[in-house]
Amino acid sequence: MRTTTARVLPVALAALLFGAAACGGGGSGKSADGRTTIKISVWNYATTPEFKVLIDGFEAKYPKIHVEPVDIPAGEDYAQKLTTMLAGGDKTDVLTMKNVTDYSRYASRGQLRPLTDYVTELPDKASYSGLEDFDLKGKYYAVPYRQDFWVLYYNKALVGNADLSHLTWDQFDTLSKQLTKGSGASKVYGTYLHTWRSVVQAISSAQTGGDLLGGDYSWMKDQYNVALDIQKAGATVPFATASSQKIGYDAQFTTGKAAMVPMGTWWGAALLAEKAQGKNPVDWAMAPMPQIAADGKTTTFGSPTAFAVNKRAGNADAATKFVEWASGPEGAAALAKIGIVPSYHDDSVMNTFFGVTGMPTDALSKQAMQPSKVQLEMPVSDKSSDIDQILTEEHQLVMTGEKSVDDGIKEMDNRVKTEVQ
Repeated sequence: MRTTTARVLPVALAALLFGAAACGGGGSGKSADGRTTIKISVWNYATTPEFKVLIDGFEAKYPKIHVEPVDIPAGEDYAQKLTTMLAGGDKTDVLTMKNVTDYSRYASRGQLRPLTDYVTELPDKASYSGLEDFDLKGKYYAVPYRQDFWVLYYNKALVGNADLSHLTWDQFDTLSKQLTKGSGASKVYGTYLHTWRSVVQAISSAQTGGDLLGGDYSWMKDQYNVALDIQKAGATVPFATASSQKIGYDAQFTTGKAAMVPMGTWWGAALLAEKAQGKNPVDWAMAPMPQIAADGKTTTFGSPTAFAVNKRAGNADAATKFVEWASGPEGAAALAKIGIVPSYHDDSVMNTFFGVTGMPTDALSKQAMQPSKVQLEMPVSDKSSDIDQILTEEHQLVMTGEKSVDDGIKEMDNRVKTEVQ
């Protein structure tokens, strides 16, 4: 999982965070040259190019509006600080919703302005991937601007002529072992399975129909057996090693240590940027995520990212203009130019996406970018955060061998039913 949900902060930390936020998140006003200023919450601005691209594009379209980023660290820090800012009455105009769980929390607390009228009047709602995930009982308080989903990245030189077009998980297991070569420091693994629980649980949920909130997780067993079999065969870095040494998927892939890596489409833009900077010599491409059955359909999981307008926005009209532009066709085109997968899509946008320098344009990569179904990574519920924590803890115990698959699943069932439901 790319993101995590917010948790309750101690009072002292909340006060500290709000004090820091107040300096940069006081809402709109006028810039020195007389333009209307709106502020937008972002994360890691210097290393997340999508924000600058959207801000620059919007200001070019609306020269009388100046957009000022309020930069917040990524990860849990972002959700925690944004939660604290809103609780303290902060007036930052545009709020970036990093995941749907946080969006649901802010919307249910009445902290976001409704955008239902705008969404209802969209002539082509089907062109906005992930839009339905922001439907809260018929009302919308955010609009997605990007829609990431998981694919299989692979190193062309290491994979060779292996057919990745319709892999089943059993075939992926076998191929991972076949592609593993060498030993010690020179070892090349057939794959790298990152430590996030979604690598096993979310893909299993998407492809079996299993309910991540349901309290019955027997449907995870086959996917855990595949992941553990690959690990036991030495075809991926052991989970415990990856966790303790903080091994990252990017380093494994870009140094030629892993032939295949299941990961989200957001990674493509980073790989392109690294190659442009001379940091990534790998000739890579994408394939569809492996499936339970080779029936010609591709089911994967993902999560949209959206913009919302703060209920206390100092300039709600200008903020709404930004949300509408950034999530629409023009914003989508701007994102596609840097290899980001936008929510809004049409033939023109996808042509732009595959026209980015360095983007793989082979038939298999294009197939990977057109899955049959993308399931939301974690369902939206007031219980999502607590269940996510339980599933993460038990996932770690299963993958490190401290619990068997059966015992781990039994404990997931028991804890969710007794601690949450």
